[in-house]
Amino acid sequence: MKIAMDKLVAGSIAALVAGLLVFSVFNLERTAQAAPVALRVPAPTGAADLQQAGVNQARVVFAGGCFWGVQGVFQHIKGVDNAVSGYIGGSAADASYMRVSGGATGHAEAVQVTYDPSQVSYGQLLQVFFSVVHDPTQLNRQGPDHGSQYRSAIYADDAAQREAARAYIAQLQRSSVFAAPVVTQVEGGKAFTAAESYHQNYLTLHPDALYIRINDLPKVAALKQQYPALYRERPRLVMRLSAR
Repeated sequence: MKIAMDKLVAGSIAALVAGLLVFSVFNLERTAQAAPVALRVPAPTGAADLQQAGVNQARVVFAGGCFWGVQGVFQHIKGVDNAVSGYIGGSAADASYMRVSGGATGHAEAVQVTYDPSQVSYGQLLQVFFSVVHDPTQLNRQGPDHGSQYRSAIYADDAAQREAARAYIAQLQRSSVFAAPVVTQVEGGKAFTAAESYHQNYLTLHPDALYIRINDLPKVAALKQQYPALYRERPRLVMRLSAR
């Protein structure tokens, strides 16, 4: 009886280990398929080419999937003074990773970008966002991440920024550079809450993480290749935030 029980336990353990191995391989393959493919998109023209003469500092929030990669790309752009990972679109009371990751708070993972228009234009930021940062034709998903918290959106309290973003989306639709319609939302009047400190500078601090290597480092490489004049080798990191 004891021998039979030992075999049963051993068999159960073996089955569990085999199941975990299959699960791990499945997720590794799923993640590997998520490598982004950057497209070359036209530069903004007309109303999309917003001029911000005399403005020393401007701010806009971009949502395009997991904020690790979004932040990592913008931190490598010359003229970006700060890029902070956080949450936007829902109540401040629910703005925590544990709640937002469930997809029911109305938030999107996003990055608040503060930039100097004399060094990098709003149009250049839009161009990078739509070509390198994410796939703007995906509704509520980016790569392996699914849910409304990974939607494509631009949040700008400045009316001129919103108008320019909508004009650029229309320009991209006309250009047919994407095989599917651009689904990016453009909104304003939404409160941004910085994410927990362990989410800040995640790409720089964890370059060997499998998710970062497959999903995000190729975005930084595409930025360097496609926009060498904008690329900054040393990222501008978030230095301090209120404790969370």
